[in-house]
Amino acid sequence: MNTSTLDAPTIERLFSVDTLADYLGVSPKTLYDWRLKRTGPPAIKVGSQLRWRPAAVEAWLDVQGQR
Repeated sequence: MNTSTLDAPTIERLFSVDTLADYLGVSPKTLYDWRLKRTGPPAIKVGSQLRWRPAAVEAWLDVQGQR
C-alpha cells in the first residue's frame, strides 16, 4: 500500500481579492486599504496577485470578534 498519498497535505484554495471582498461583505478597495494600514487579514503575494489563506482570514475574524 502506498502511504505517501495518504500522508499528503490537503491544499486549501486561496481567496482572491474579489472572493475575499465578497466573503467579508466589503469592497476590494477596503481590502487594499486594510493592507496598507496593516489592519486586515494577512495576505500572500503570488506573483503580482494578492491571495489570502482561509485559515488566516478565520483567525483574523476571531481576533476582531474579541475586540
